[in-house]
Amino acid sequence: MYFSKLINVIVVVFLLVVENGFAQQKFTISGYVKDAETGESFVGATISNIDNKAQATQTNLYGFYSISLIKNTYKLSIDALGKQQKIIEVNLNKSIVQNIELSDKIIEVKEITISAEKSDKNVRSTDMGKIDLSMDKIKSLPAFMGEVDILKAIQLMPGVKTSGDGNSGFYVRGGGPDQNLILLDGAQIYNPFHLLGFFSVFNSNAINNLELYKGAMPANYGGRLASVLDVSMNEGNNIHWKVDGGIGLIASRLTLQGPLVKDKVSCIFSVRRSYADLIISPFLPYIKKAKDFIGTRVYFYDLNAKINWIINDKNRIFLSGYFGQDKFRYTDKAADFSASVPWGNTVSTFRWNHLFSSKIFMNTSVILSDFKFQFKATQDDFEASLTSGIRDVTLKTDFDIFPNILHKTKAGFQYTYHTFTPFKSEAKQADTNFDLGNPVYLYANEAAAYINDEFDWTDWLKINAGLRYSYFRQIGPFDRYVKNEIEQIIDTVSYKAGENIKTYGGFEPRFSVRFTTSKTTSIKMAYTKNYQYLHLASLSGISLPTDVWIPSTSIIKPQIGNQYSVGFYKNFMQNMFEASVEVYYKTMQNQVEFKEGYLPENSVKDNNDYAFVFGKGEAYGIEFFLKKKFGKLDGWVGFTHSYTNRTFVQLNYGKTYYAPYDRRNDASFVLNYKLNNKWSFGAVWVYGTGRPITLPNQRYFFENRLVSSYGLRNSIRMPAYHRMDISATYDIPKKKHIKQSWNFSVFNVYNRLNPFFLYYAPSGTINSGTLVVKLKQVSLFPIIPSVTWNFSF
Repeated sequence: MYFSKLINVIVVVFLLVVENGFAQQKFTISGYVKDAETGESFVGATISNIDNKAQATQTNLYGFYSISLIKNTYKLSIDALGKQQKIIEVNLNKSIVQNIELSDKIIEVKEITISAEKSDKNVRSTDMGKIDLSMDKIKSLPAFMGEVDILKAIQLMPGVKTSGDGNSGFYVRGGGPDQNLILLDGAQIYNPFHLLGFFSVFNSNAINNLELYKGAMPANYGGRLASVLDVSMNEGNNIHWKVDGGIGLIASRLTLQGPLVKDKVSCIFSVRRSYADLIISPFLPYIKKAKDFIGTRVYFYDLNAKINWIINDKNRIFLSGYFGQDKFRYTDKAADFSASVPWGNTVSTFRWNHLFSSKIFMNTSVILSDFKFQFKATQDDFEASLTSGIRDVTLKTDFDIFPNILHKTKAGFQYTYHTFTPFKSEAKQADTNFDLGNPVYLYANEAAAYINDEFDWTDWLKINAGLRYSYFRQIGPFDRYVKNEIEQIIDTVSYKAGENIKTYGGFEPRFSVRFTTSKTTSIKMAYTKNYQYLHLASLSGISLPTDVWIPSTSIIKPQIGNQYSVGFYKNFMQNMFEASVEVYYKTMQNQVEFKEGYLPENSVKDNNDYAFVFGKGEAYGIEFFLKKKFGKLDGWVGFTHSYTNRTFVQLNYGKTYYAPYDRRNDASFVLNYKLNNKWSFGAVWVYGTGRPITLPNQRYFFENRLVSSYGLRNSIRMPAYHRMDISATYDIPKKKHIKQSWNFSVFNVYNRLNPFFLYYAPSGTINSGTLVVKLKQVSLFPIIPSVTWNFSF
């Protein structure tokens, strides 16, 4: 009922805003900003009146802009990162459509300085905790084993943390890995990792743009408490055919893009595969210390594809997809044993862009998202398998509305049908099938409607206010096992297909305000409330593909988050330097953890949600950021001081403890230097306080056995994490439309042995009195040099 009422309110407000916009005696210039070389739409380009910088707008995620001004002649400046500034003169005596093409910037320090002078978006916008990183900048950073990784790049920003080597998962302002909404062309990615976290699923050759919201996320995003990472794929060159690729030590990639119909239909196909298994496997029998790995094979591959059809000036259609798989296989012929562990994501998006007018832009998408994990093992005639996953089908529509120069409004709605497979177990021996219970499937509906308006109240005050209403319903078929006080099943309640089991919903207000104190200084404040109806059940402190996604049920309530933040922003030396300080405080209700001593087999023939306990969380901190934006030497420095804790009545004796991803201090230094047109260099140094873990605090003998006694949860910290990476790129002079470069990088230059995990190792015997227990550390990566050949033609 509340959901339908909100939709009616949005429609009324929508019509009033549009009517108000058209009532103004103004004219509109609108269109698309495109890359002159590729014809692709440009996201985030700024269009402004040279004589009045307050009269400005930006292109949306699809490159569309609209700006309304009173009748007059104007000089408009079009600025975009990495592109030549363009100035056009328009006689605005009627509404006009003008598409704009931007050319690549000439690599000269003076040119860079001139075109970047007006880049003060960080001071003038209402954005708080938002990170925009161009792919060019990400590709200039040192790459691990030659693979550029956008998830590792965003971890270099304040407020974004990692668990360490071997994990591409990221944690934002005290939130867990399940509290990050990760989108690829609007489709949700549930597990963004390859090779157990060593690499992300995002192929750098296929990515056009990314935005990360750490706080104050707009009302069009929802379903997560901590952050939103919105990644857009390239649309495909619609002017000429182009081939890009790279050959590295561990993986290679190849991208083909071009026009199927010039200036009308374009496409892009990008593939990537790791091949360490193919290179190393033949040599394992001859390496003494590696014989235990004989029969082991692990690799990943992925495919990105997209077709873009410009039907006419008012309609565009996009069809994009991603398919990625990791495969691990182990075979021991002597023991007649084999194990196979495949997992991966499949997503596809059909998107329709439509212009109702120069002031109303619509984007409608139909999205499929699927993640599946599987474990299979055989020994002799015994076979066993375990499957888990989640599949979504989503329909959503968004409207961008440009009523006048003071307002930028967005409204829309979305609906998702969820199918969860927490556990599906099967086992048999010869012709005998073992009864492990029926496969467990859970079903749910999730919907939301929202409206968001950003408006300039005065020259010094700008407000972004939004309201979102979300709705969640678990539905049948489902069997609820009823238990007594000693956890025995005494009854079963069965729900039919589509029958309502439990319903949740609530309003989620979003608000941010910017006070400009001078042309180069501003103060911002923001408040955000979020509901999260999906939960990631994890038995470890890091995110793995074995983690299980489960919905809110009659037992599991939705997570609720409230975040408050205040920031100070200052630019120096004609916007060459950006500086900011942000303070945040966040509360999190209905956090989910497994019960003490839980094992996966406990959920066989039982409801999964009985395995959990529930508590609350708190996070707060301060973030410092200083960035040099252009010149031969650029880069940034980030530092975060923060606290993240959890409190569960049934865990840790009810005492508050630090979350596994709590890092008191986190710092990053990033530098890039362009020596000339051939050589450029990069360096990264990171530091993080060791993450908290739980280890035994006492050991004693009981019946001739060594027994461990554990103290308070996460009361011990691992050693601090720090390392330095460097890189050098040599651009070979372009010949006959062929562009080549060599990238040389060194990971962990000073060979820091950072901790992956700690454990106690006993030596000696009890009877001889020589038993000694020592704490040992396992590290993953020493110093690792790599080289990659990149090409484009």
